[in-house]
Amino acid sequence: MKRYWLLFAQTVTVLLALYFVIATLQPAWLQRGQAFGDTDLVLLQAPSTPHTEPVAGSLSHAAQAAMPAVVSITTSQAVRHPRVNDPWFQFFFGDIGTQQKTGLGSGVIVSSDGYILTNNHVVEGADEIEISLTDGRRTSATIIGTDPESDLAVLKIALEQLPVVTLGNSDHIAVGDQVLAIGNPFGVGQTVTSGIISALGRSHLGINTFENFIQTDAAINPGNSGGALVDINGHLLGINTAIYSRSGGSMGIGFAIPVSTAKVVLDGIVREGQVTRGWIGVEPGELSPELAQTFGVAPGSGVIIVGVLQAGPAAQAGMQPGDVVRSVHGQPTRTVAELLSTVAALRPGQSYRVEVLRNGQTQTLEVTPVRRPAPAKNNSLPR
Repeated sequence: MKRYWLLFAQTVTVLLALYFVIATLQPAWLQRGQAFGDTDLVLLQAPSTPHTEPVAGSLSHAAQAAMPAVVSITTSQAVRHPRVNDPWFQFFFGDIGTQQKTGLGSGVIVSSDGYILTNNHVVEGADEIEISLTDGRRTSATIIGTDPESDLAVLKIALEQLPVVTLGNSDHIAVGDQVLAIGNPFGVGQTVTSGIISALGRSHLGINTFENFIQTDAAINPGNSGGALVDINGHLLGINTAIYSRSGGSMGIGFAIPVSTAKVVLDGIVREGQVTRGWIGVEPGELSPELAQTFGVAPGSGVIIVGVLQAGPAAQAGMQPGDVVRSVHGQPTRTVAELLSTVAALRPGQSYRVEVLRNGQTQTLEVTPVRRPAPAKNNSLPR
């Protein structure tokens, strides 16, 4: 009996010594065991004090600066079936009458007066346009003017204390710059996506006449059209317009109209009700390496004139087919898109110098552009 009592005393002594060691060196072990025993969780909690400064690398400041000025656009249009008056159609399908077609898009408030920039294809043919702001206000909008050749439209709403986006400079951006795309994709509500500028000056896409797109990999989906592409300061760089997609959703290739183009369209529509562009009546073509070698110029140093409209401004100035246009009003014209944009920016009725290369010699022509005529639907128009 004495031996058992001695063994018990030694065991208790060892356990007390072990408890003392653990309590001194690893007290968390004892707390963890106690927590499990009491069915309480011991969690690590971050400080509840909100951050006064953005987290490093966060673009929340840019998003918060631009989001209030980006609106959602809902359009409705009365649509009649083209065969609604056909007796046989009515016999089989009945009188279906007029149906309402709705559409979704986005827009950007660019003026405290209520002017909104969006895409022409968002509001084209719409009978009613409703604008939804991020603060919950809703109102109807009127179309001030549209410009199908750039796919831009200007709307106006009559509300006070409107948030306004700050315009950036799209001429000073570079590939690799971080950007945010803000809009209302699929009608789920305002959404912000991030990415970079993937390319500049994208053209030959067949989207509109004046193509000089900013390409971005920031996700742009249906409903984002007319929304804002902003820089890391929340300044407007472009109007989101189109995506390249095989599925209908974002595949990382989106296109935005530069704000420099949008400002020209906005100013023209607000001041004159339309965009006034210059026109000289030529048919330009890209200067391929073979043609450049034939004319003795470097590839990409000009645009070859394939045709000249008889009695047009260019013909009256002496321009001939085969001329290589190297600059217009001091602006280099290395591609057809550059020539088209430069000529369109000229003021009709004023004389401008056009530098051409003819038979290996440089000549300067004085060309007076006229107002660019409206293109016929599904028909090309000389530049």
